[in-house]
Formats: sequence, structure tokens, C-alpha cells
Amino acid sequence: MKRVVLFLGTNLAIIVVASITLNLLGVGSFLDETGTNLNLQALLIFCFIFGMAGSGISLLLSKKIAKWTMKIQLIDKPRNSSEEWLVRTVERQAKEAGIGMPEVGIFEAQQANAFATGANRNKALVAVSSGMMNRFDRDEIEAVLGHEVGHVANGDMITLALIQGVVNTFVMFLARIIGFVVDRVVLKNERGLGIGYFLTTIVAEIVLAILASTIVFWFSRRREFVADRDGARLGSRQGMIRALQRLKAETQVPNQLPESMRAFGITGGKRSGLKALFMTHPPLDDRIAALQNMSD
Repeated sequence: MKRVVLFLGTNLAIIVVASITLNLLGVGSFLDETGTNLNLQALLIFCFIFGMAGSGISLLLSKKIAKWTMKIQLIDKPRNSSEEWLVRTVERQAKEAGIGMPEVGIFEAQQANAFATGANRNKALVAVSSGMMNRFDRDEIEAVLGHEVGHVANGDMITLALIQGVVNTFVMFLARIIGFVVDRVVLKNERGLGIGYFLTTIVAEIVLAILASTIVFWFSRRREFVADRDGARLGSRQGMIRALQRLKAETQVPNQLPESMRAFGITGGKRSGLKALFMTHPPLDDRIAALQNMSD
């Protein structure tokens, strides 16, 4: 969950700040020669360039932002047997998965959690919460680490960035068309672009970006099943199943799992309607069932 949420938050911030800056500089109006209509071709090209750039910058910053926001303590020199085992396990799994050795770290959090991020599959970051290290056994942690190494080896962050870049393109494009319509139809501005265009564009970008994030969440949910299989392969299937079962059990304990994690799908049960669309992870029951039905 962390890698997706941090990426989306960074991406949205970059797109909004870039749009405000471009508007203040007078860039991005894209009116035709008459000053009355939009040049849609030029606008689409502009949105594609900045949409992909915003996603690319988010990807490049993903590891640094994760370190900063999660206050991750990197393990350069293991201080105890647990840290040494953690580094050796990631090292073995990375070699087996055919990627470079990721940075390994621990972040302080009571809830059991782990994530991987980074723009380069050979220079990624794998981090585990202190809560998981304290409560999960080594077979379970090994499977969870394999799950995260699988995300890196499969290039999920890179694919996510490409999808987000296309999403950004259409969000920026549609937001400017909405702003133009409001400026012309509602505010009756016949030439040029008024303040209504710029304000409407920013608001529409934020709303559309939130709605369009459901596409990224859909991709994330699909990749969780693949990463679970990688966790079973690089660790053990029973370890992966037990890790998910333990996480499911913790969702039943009051205050053990924050509402922020429940909201993004880290729960045992199914969700419906809009809530289901904004889940980054499939229900734990579905993931457990998929592993139990996995052929050897």
C-alpha cells in the first residue's frame, strides 16, 4: 500500500504545482489564432509531455520520499542477528529473482507492514515495519519479503508510472477542456481565457486525478496476486498464507490496524461500490484463497 499511496500523492502534488506554475507564467492556454477556440492537438501534446514528466519525476523521487516520510533506518551494518537475517534473506531472494541487491531498512510502526519502491529494479528499497519484525515468524517474514522483491523484479513501479503518465495526460487534457467550457458558457468570456478558466482547471485536475486513481488501484490489485505467488516461490507458500492469515487476524483487533490501511483494502472482507474501486489491495480472503488453489 505504502509504495502506491506515496507515489500517487507525489504525482498529484507535482501535477497541481506544475499546472499552477504554468498558469501563472501564462503557459498552457493553447488557443488558436483567433483566440476563441482551443487548439486540441497542441493541447494534447502538451498534456502528454507534462503528464509523463510528472509521473517520471514521482517515480524518480519515490525512494527518497519513502525514506523521508517513513523515517526508514537503513541497515548498512546489521546490529543484531535479526537484522543480519533480514539482509541475507533479501540478498538471496534478489539474486534468485535476477535483480540487484536492494537497500534494506526497518521503520517504526506498530502495524505489520512492508513495501518496496524505487525507479530502478537494480537499486530498489525494501522496508519492513518493526511491528512485523516483532510479531511475525521468520517463515512469514521471508514470504512477505519475497512478495516485495517480486514487485521489484516484475517492474511494477515502472509499469505503474507509465500507466499514471497516460492517466495524467487525459486528466490534464480534460481539466483544461472543462475550464474552457466554464469560461465560455458559464462566465461568457468570448476571447482569451479568464480567471474562471484557471481556477476551474485546477479544481477539475484534482477531482479528475482522484477519480482516475481508480485505474492505478485496479492495476495494483491485480499485481498483488502475482506478488503473492512470488512470495510463495521466493519464500514458501505456507509462509505466505500464514502471513496473510496473521494480517487478517490483526484486522479484527481494535486499533491494531489503522483505518488508513483498512480504507485501502488491507482487510479480510470484500467491499462494494466506490470503496472497492479505491482499494489498493484485494481482500485478504481472496489472496489467501488464490494461494491455496495455486498449483505446485
